[in-house]
Amino acid sequence: MNVKPLAFRMRPRTIDEVIGQRHLVSEGKIIYRMVQARQLSSMILYGPPGIGKTSIASAIAGSTNYAFRTLNAVTNNKKDMEIVAAEAKMSGKVILLLDEVHRLDKAKQDFLLPYLENGMITLIGATTSNPYHAINPAIRSRCQIFELKPLEPDEIKTALLRALQDKERGLGNYQAEVSPEALEHFANASNGDVRSSLNALELAVLSTKPDAGGQIFIDVGTAEECMQKKSLAHDKDGDAHYDVLSGFQKSIRGSDVNAALHYLGRLIEAGDLVSISRRLLVIAYEDVGLANPQAGARTLAAIETAERVGFPEARIPLANAVIELCLSPKSNSAYLAIDAALSDIRAGKSGEVPDHLRDAHYKSAKELGRGIGYLYPHDYEGGWVKQQYLPDKLKGKVYFKPKKTGKFEQALAMVYEKIMGARK
Repeated sequence: MNVKPLAFRMRPRTIDEVIGQRHLVSEGKIIYRMVQARQLSSMILYGPPGIGKTSIASAIAGSTNYAFRTLNAVTNNKKDMEIVAAEAKMSGKVILLLDEVHRLDKAKQDFLLPYLENGMITLIGATTSNPYHAINPAIRSRCQIFELKPLEPDEIKTALLRALQDKERGLGNYQAEVSPEALEHFANASNGDVRSSLNALELAVLSTKPDAGGQIFIDVGTAEECMQKKSLAHDKDGDAHYDVLSGFQKSIRGSDVNAALHYLGRLIEAGDLVSISRRLLVIAYEDVGLANPQAGARTLAAIETAERVGFPEARIPLANAVIELCLSPKSNSAYLAIDAALSDIRAGKSGEVPDHLRDAHYKSAKELGRGIGYLYPHDYEGGWVKQQYLPDKLKGKVYFKPKKTGKFEQALAMVYEKIMGARK
C-alpha cells in the first residue's frame, strides 16, 4: 500500500497534466513554450500554499526528461547542494526545486550561482513570499519570476475527479462516490488550495465504511468533517458563498449592524477566516475610507488578533471590527479618485512630466536643461506653492472630490478647497 499522500501521488507527470495556472502552462504560454523548446531558464514560482508550485516543477522535469531533485533552503545544507551539483556535472543538467528559496543563506547562494550561470542547474525556486522583497537580488536577477494564482473551484473539482478515477495513483480502486454537494464543498472550502482538497478527499474515502456492496458514499457532512469547515451553502453552482460575502459587505456599507453580524456569523460557521479578513480590509478602505481613516488600522489589528487566537475566540475581535465599520461614516472618495485617474491613464491620457518636476539628481540642471524653475514647497508658508504638477494634457483635471461625512475628511476637504482655490 502506498503511504504517500494522495496530493503527492497525483502530482502531474508532464506539463499537459497540470491543472490551473493556464496563464503559464497552457499551449503558447511561457512555461509551455520553454518546455516544448527544451530551453529552460531558472525561475521563481511564488504564490499561496497548495496551488501547484511543486507540481509545475515536477511536470517540467517529466516533460523534459531531465533529472529532478528537491531541496529546502532551510533544512538542507550546502553538502546536499554539492551532491546535486555533482550529479549535474555527470548528467549535464539537473532541475533543482528549492523550496523556501527566500530563506537561502549567503553560503548556499554563493555555491549555487556559478551553476546557474553555466546552466548545469536549472533552479525552480518556490516561495509564498513576494520575491521582489524577500529574495536576494543576486538570485532574483538570474531567474524568471512567475506568480501563481489560487485555483478556481472548477479546476479543483477536475483534480478531485481525476483522483477518484485514477486506479494507478489515485482512489480509483475504492468504488467511491462523492455527492455533488460534497464535491462542491471540497472545491470551495479550500480557498484555492488543491493539496488540502485532495488530502481531505483521501481522508473521507479511507475513513468511510463501505456498504454491503463495497460502495463508499461521501456526503456533504463527511466532507465538512474532513475539511474541518462547514458547508456554507449547498447550492448547485456554489454561488451562495459569494452571495453571503456580498451581503456581508453591503450590510456594512448600509450601516445595518444586525445584518452584518448575521452574515459574519454564517462566515464564521463556515470557518472562512481568509474571506472574512480580506473582505473587512477592503470595506475599511473602499467603503469607510477617509471618513474614518483609523478604521483601517484597527481592522487590521482585529484580523491579526483573530488569526493569532483562532476560532472560536476569533469571533470577538471580528465582531468588534464589523460593528465599528458599520457605525462609521462612509466615504468612497479616495476609491473613486484613483479609479478616475486609472481610467484616464488606460484611455491613453497621460503626457510628459513637466520639465520643472523631472528627476535631475544625477546631473546638474545646467547639463540636463531640466529642473530649472522648480519651487520648493518647504520654502513657502503653509508648505505648498502655486505651480503646475499635472502633465499639460491633463492640466486642471480634478479626480479627488471629497465628501464631508466625517471630521477627518471634512478637515481634508477644507485644506483641499483652499489649495485648489489658490491655484486657479
